[in-house]
Amino acid sequence: MSVSGVNTGAAQPLAAAWKAAEPSKAERTEEAAQRRSPLRDEYVPEKKPEPTGRYWKERDAGGRPKIRFDSPEQAGAAPKEPEKGTEDDAPAGEKPIPAEDAKAPEKGGKKEERCAGNTDRVDREIKNLKRKRQELEQRLAAEPDEIRAKNLQRQLDRVERELRQKDNDAYRKAHSTFTRLS
Repeated sequence: MSVSGVNTGAAQPLAAAWKAAEPSKAERTEEAAQRRSPLRDEYVPEKKPEPTGRYWKERDAGGRPKIRFDSPEQAGAAPKEPEKGTEDDAPAGEKPIPAEDAKAPEKGGKKEERCAGNTDRVDREIKNLKRKRQELEQRLAAEPDEIRAKNLQRQLDRVERELRQKDNDAYRKAHSTFTRLS
């Protein structure tokens, strides 16, 4: 098809296109009225839901501190509000646990276990290393042969490294033995 056969009536002059794109005066006044009085959100007060998942401190019958938890599973039951101004921050109406109930198994049927830690084995090991270090230092000071002195120095360095590693509270705690008391 040749260019001369194209319909030129479909093309509009630029000024006509601008006029078609402009809104009419009636439309402009409606937009201005909307800008003057914008739509606003309205606050509708609602009752606040009771919070769940709270922790608070209280003391058991023996006077030991205990942490209580208001779990979300108990949300169906009315959660208790903590009292203001108490040192324990226990919920209002919460009664201390009687002495006979304190010894009863807690939730899940688990009893409280008491254990004693024993670090005697670790202390003996450290004592032996210190004795060995002292012996090696004495032998090193009295050794006239240079080759044997280097060998003793290597042994002494190894014992001192082992002592630095083991003669601390973290090692004692990690390697202590525990026995049940009850």
